Amino acid sequence: MDPNALSDDLRAKRDRLIELLRGYGSCAVGFSGGLDSSVLAKAAAVALGERAVAVTAVGASIASGELDEARDVARRIGIRHEIVESREIDDPGYRRNAADRCYFCKSALAEEIRAAAERLGLAVIADGRNRDDLGDHRPGIRAANERDMRGPLAECGLTKDELRQLARHWRLPIWDKPATPCLSSRIAYGEEVTEERLHMVDRAEQFLRELGFRPFRVRYHRGDMARIEVPASDISRLADAELRRQVVEHFKQVGFKYVALDLEGFRSGSMNITLPAESLEVQAKPPPSLPDKEHDNQDNHKQQPKAEAGPKP
Repeated sequence: MDPNALSDDLRAKRDRLIELLRGYGSCAVGFSGGLDSSVLAKAAAVALGERAVAVTAVGASIASGELDEARDVARRIGIRHEIVESREIDDPGYRRNAADRCYFCKSALAEEIRAAAERLGLAVIADGRNRDDLGDHRPGIRAANERDMRGPLAECGLTKDELRQLARHWRLPIWDKPATPCLSSRIAYGEEVTEERLHMVDRAEQFLRELGFRPFRVRYHRGDMARIEVPASDISRLADAELRRQVVEHFKQVGFKYVALDLEGFRSGSMNITLPAESLEVQAKPPPSLPDKEHDNQDNHKQQPKAEAGPKP
């Protein structure tokens, strides 16, 4: 069986996504080079050709190597790639690092992408949120909705697993890339987000990456403490005396005073367990079906006439 083959249901979702994007007329895709935004950028390139542009907003919270990888993925997709600066670090709401930190970050990113879209004459801005994101704490979705940023992957009911299948089908090199949220997500809520702390986390994670760990996180806690999460199967390796010595030495060189290994192992979003229930922002998931025509055609007064179709998927 061809590992790149799609099920009938996923082919239908793919085709619906391309139809939805084609209806935009033109689109600026918020593009990090990760799985979700890469699949969206590929679909936009298929649907809209030159009327699709990938826009990467670069700020202090982007990890080392991510911009270079985004450039490479955009080149492989064949989509125009624009890079803009984002200064979310200047926003006191972002630096305060409360439960709604992502709201301020997404607001800044959406505004930069909107400005790029207006400069380039593009009708719609879109991001890579998927259906699974709607069931998690995502204040950024509120910011995106307030700024008329569409989420076509979620609108078409595409899940994370389905996006991996699509990326593999389209032979995108990031089809199996682990999730790589921004560096500010590593800093414990209530601890100020600063460029120094982001740099500490980035350099520490670079070191673990060079040692071959995947996936992992370095979490920053009060008192310059690093809490390392690796898969449970890698805990014994990291606890090896010599490797442990190297990790502690390097982490202290980059600014950490304490280095701890989390015995529970890696889990995405582990910081959220500290949040009170009333602070969580979880979007209701739509039924797992394709969007209807009426929803697709909303806000048509904001869209340009349909562009010519791009290459077939």
